[in-house]
Amino acid sequence: MTALEHCDVLIVGAGPAGMAAAVAAASGGASIVVIDDNPAPGGQIWRDGPGASLPAAARKWRDALARHANIRVCSGTRVIATPACNELLLEDERGWRMRWKKLILCTGARELLLPFPGWTLPGVTGAGGLQALIKAGLPVEGERIVIAGSGPLLLAAASTARAAGAKVVRIAEQATLTAVAGFAANLWRWPGKAAQSVTLADPQYRTASRIVSAQGGTQVESVRLLQGGREVEIACDRVACGFGLTPNTQLGRLLGCALAAEGAHALAVDARQLTSLPDVYAAGECTGFGGSERALAEGTIAGHAAVGNERAAKQHEGERARWHAFAAQLHRSFALAPAIRQMPQPDTLVCRCEDVPFSALADCTGWTDAKLHRRCGMGACQGRVCGDAAQFLFGWTPPAPRPPLSPVRISTLAGLAGQADEGDARQ
Repeated sequence: MTALEHCDVLIVGAGPAGMAAAVAAASGGASIVVIDDNPAPGGQIWRDGPGASLPAAARKWRDALARHANIRVCSGTRVIATPACNELLLEDERGWRMRWKKLILCTGARELLLPFPGWTLPGVTGAGGLQALIKAGLPVEGERIVIAGSGPLLLAAASTARAAGAKVVRIAEQATLTAVAGFAANLWRWPGKAAQSVTLADPQYRTASRIVSAQGGTQVESVRLLQGGREVEIACDRVACGFGLTPNTQLGRLLGCALAAEGAHALAVDARQLTSLPDVYAAGECTGFGGSERALAEGTIAGHAAVGNERAAKQHEGERARWHAFAAQLHRSFALAPAIRQMPQPDTLVCRCEDVPFSALADCTGWTDAKLHRRCGMGACQGRVCGDAAQFLFGWTPPAPRPPLSPVRISTLAGLAGQADEGDARQ
């Protein structure tokens, strides 16, 4: 039988939004539980590890969590399912259930990984994935690295790699020089971001440049880039590609939360960060991505609103609006060009788990057709990678989430079944 625990406010995700939400909610004395599947709070942006150097902001928010006796942080904890109303099935070293009065979803986002010839070669990762690997202790000293895709994450990944001793030989940004220059020209509205951009400036940065293919035998050895209308080949030991972020909405959708009407594939929220469900709030990149500052502002508003402190929540609306404007500028400047859809060739794998090539999906009518007749999304990632790619390439509606949301031990599910059997016997 799985143990059942209770809290006033349950927060899923301990990135900037989740940390801010917990600190804001704790001021009212409510019992707060924060769950996260990482070993320590911070999310992807403030990920800790042997190769990480935590910024002052991350240490500040960790200290703030620790100062509140009514905040309990459960790291290394995964959400498995929603077995009952206002209840989540969780798993760490055990399976257990948490019943909540208010729920704040701060589930973040994941990288949008798009297929191109050679993207399955060892040594090819996401741009954010490269950062995570280096922070976890991956040795890259002396390696030649090419970073490609779109958005400021490319520069951040390059900075992390270079600090670890790697040689970044090219940063290929698909956006045009005009778009990037326009973005830079508007950074005066956000002085902190302007200062950060100066520290991330890189002589290997090229605009209007995208990856064509990666080559190699047992390991990536070079990449071809389309740069300024001509192809160039660059020898390298590692390739990191990131084409933006996709909000993690699986748990919200499983609960029944509506998505944003504008088609951003993010959870819809109102001015108090309340979703379409009563007592369920959302903050951070699951509502749309725009940086840690935006996530902190949204998390603070959600935390205050969840405990009924509307006045305190309202005081942070101006800060949120400021960073929403930054996010809008970011999205406009780094929107993916239509040519990105032309990267995969007929034999390029789209679903790496089940070895499904692009040509096998071209005639499918949608995600269900591809899943039933081509096994796309039936592998270990359960469509988390190929589902996002197919949505971008073909415009398919993403698959509806189904439990379990994460790989789970049989003992956890057996305990839940035992709980259900006992409930039936009492009736």
